[in-house]
Amino acid sequence: MKTKILILLRNATDYISGQELCEELGVSRTAVWKVMNQLKEEGYIINSIQNKGYKIEHIPDVMTKSEIASRLGTRWAGRNLYCYEEVGSTNMIAKKKAEESEPHGTLIVADKQTTGRGRRGRSWESPAGTDIYMTLSLKPEFTPDKASMLTLVMAQAVTNAIEEASGLSSGIKWPNDIVVNGKKVCGILTEMSAELDYIHYVVIGVGINVNLPEVSEELKVTATSLFIEGRKKIMRAQIIERVMHYFEEYYELFLQTEDLSGLLNVYNHSLVNCDREVRVLDPKGEYIGTARGINELGELLVEKAEGEIVRVYAGEVSVRGLYGYV
Repeated sequence: MKTKILILLRNATDYISGQELCEELGVSRTAVWKVMNQLKEEGYIINSIQNKGYKIEHIPDVMTKSEIASRLGTRWAGRNLYCYEEVGSTNMIAKKKAEESEPHGTLIVADKQTTGRGRRGRSWESPAGTDIYMTLSLKPEFTPDKASMLTLVMAQAVTNAIEEASGLSSGIKWPNDIVVNGKKVCGILTEMSAELDYIHYVVIGVGINVNLPEVSEELKVTATSLFIEGRKKIMRAQIIERVMHYFEEYYELFLQTEDLSGLLNVYNHSLVNCDREVRVLDPKGEYIGTARGINELGELLVEKAEGEIVRVYAGEVSVRGLYGYV
């Protein structure tokens, strides 16, 4: 009921009467009054005037189930939603939920993580009240060899969401970092449980630095937040809604061919590595070349000095001058 009341309050152009709410929801005035008090305790400012009703004046930056659900317009992405004040890792919760037969598209959101991590086991700072920590779990019917491409699908969804919500120009550093003004604001970690020819589930973890006021001294060269770059706070629930919107759209496009051919143009347009010199850190030996975009499998095409095009799947690519690290 709280979700429905939030939708009605947000969509109303003026005061909405308690009687209207009661009739719309099929509940008593007392039930409506209790929900209004709950919302006020969460930080919502709601004016109430006798004989006029209720009007929402301020929406706080909260990561509650009712706030996020009241914004979602998707068919399946994020519709089965779990929100927590604090968890160890949203990926771990998502995997547990997937094993418990929670449906495709289940979204886990936390206000704080205590053991957040990125690729190769790197830690991800996860303080409360500022950023987004979420994991979307999927139960696809395609073969396991295609699952890694979902990281790129999510990266494009996050890039679009950040630009719409913040107005900041963002891009993708292949394969899983989102950057604003040359610094990382988002990391994506995709994990899978599968057999040789069957996927049990895929979980895609997303960490976005949204309203973080500052980053630690050792990370200042490579990391930032949307607040630091834009000097304004952004509603985290708004970004989550946009990520789910675009991921659902791009995932269904991906399913048509089970590759990235339908996303090549939009992804390569967002790729900050494109046509730049990169150093490929390959276990077989490092080399330098020019990134020429991705192919339909999500591999980075790197042109060596002699003209040879190498398809990069494994290893890490660093862009010279973007991060200041190799």
